[in-house]
Amino acid sequence: MATFSDSFAVFATVFAALFPVMNPLGSAPIFLSVAGKCSRPVQVKLARSVAINSFVLLFCSLMIGTTILNFFGVSLPALKLAGGAVIAVMGWGILNQDPSSSSGGGFASVDDNTASNSAFYPLTMPLVAGPGAIATMISLAAHYKSTPGFTFNDKVYVTIGYVAAIFALSVSIFLCFSQADKLQRALGKNGTNVLMKLLGFILLAIGVQIILGGWKEMMAPAAS
Repeated sequence: MATFSDSFAVFATVFAALFPVMNPLGSAPIFLSVAGKCSRPVQVKLARSVAINSFVLLFCSLMIGTTILNFFGVSLPALKLAGGAVIAVMGWGILNQDPSSSSGGGFASVDDNTASNSAFYPLTMPLVAGPGAIATMISLAAHYKSTPGFTFNDKVYVTIGYVAAIFALSVSIFLCFSQADKLQRALGKNGTNVLMKLLGFILLAIGVQIILGGWKEMMAPAAS
């Protein structure tokens, strides 16, 4: 029978699996490159919206992600292939961005009047709660649900662990994004440009890795 210790174990597993994929700290300069023209209150509001969107998106992925994919006939490998391509294009855009440009990773910068338009795309999806995070969440949920002898009591405690991890990740996103301007001031203009290029390369590599992982999973049945 599951207990709160099992909830904590699930929390630790989910947080450790998703934090590197979502990478809120590394994504903060990208957030600022998109929202840099906004006033400080609007940046904080936008960071809060991204955090809330991420929580809702991951929670929905946990509860009904597998059902939705099955309904539309979309497999996890296909999700990874499509999502990885989006992330790779985003990284490529950052690598080729003019340092004097105010756009963020190939996405137009926003001001106080248009900031809400970017709250979901691209700042939530695919920047932090992208296909890699969604696929990871769905895969972890499917793993626990397929455990032999998985009872309703087990489901309750496991779900508590999942929700706690999603909440902690969302708080991390808010803190990193709302303090992105302080990070930029600490790095300076040149340091920020160097970090942006590095993050662009990392995003490109993550996108390619997700594509390769999806391709490998898609080809696995044919190879067996």
